[in-house]
Amino acid sequence: MVENYIIARLEVHGSTFEILVKPREAWDYKSGKSIDIREVLAGDIIYKDARKGLKASEELLQKIFGTRDPYKIAEIILKKGRLQLTTEQRRKMIEEKKRQIINYIARSCIDPRSKLPHPPTRIELAMKEIRVNIDPFKSVEEQAAEIIKELKSVLPLKMMNVIIDLTIPAKYSAKAYGFLQKLGKLHKTMWLNDGSLMARIEVPAGLKVNVVDRLNELTRGEVRINHIEEVSV
Repeated sequence: MVENYIIARLEVHGSTFEILVKPREAWDYKSGKSIDIREVLAGDIIYKDARKGLKASEELLQKIFGTRDPYKIAEIILKKGRLQLTTEQRRKMIEEKKRQIINYIARSCIDPRSKLPHPPTRIELAMKEIRVNIDPFKSVEEQAAEIIKELKSVLPLKMMNVIIDLTIPAKYSAKAYGFLQKLGKLHKTMWLNDGSLMARIEVPAGLKVNVVDRLNELTRGEVRINHIEEVSV
């Protein structure tokens, strides 16, 4: 079995069927997200035992699933079956998810005393202190919300966003519009007569400096920041 893949397994009518899948995409698929089955699979083989490389016969597939189409069968296995993780795969997924959660908290929260984000290392130490359990399959946002509540007992945290009012010169405005949509939540945009763009964007407080820096980079320092306002989340 390829290290970066996991097994999805379905037992039906006394037979076992397995497929190799990408962990994150497989979980997204099982969670109901719209994703092409081909983006989930490591290949188009239906196994009896993936670790031993034993394929299921086409006759058995036809008998059990009423089709030999590996993609249709894979959809059934994913929807009705279970995802199997090795100890090492689970450890790696937990570590990756923990890193994503730490970065999310660093971006979304500030220290109410300094009004600055906590360094990721400080957040990680605090999480270790309160013995946070990470679920490799739950979303970052869902877990972070609960972890933030627990962290407040050992670390001063406040969920804050900032609303930035800005103006981008005409020569950068077309390119900047799509860029702004990716940066955060656009509350308002207005195209001025000279082709420049006025916008109001909301982003996590911890990203304020990064967003302003990226806008300056995009406009070669010509972006005009009109107003910045902090808002509680």
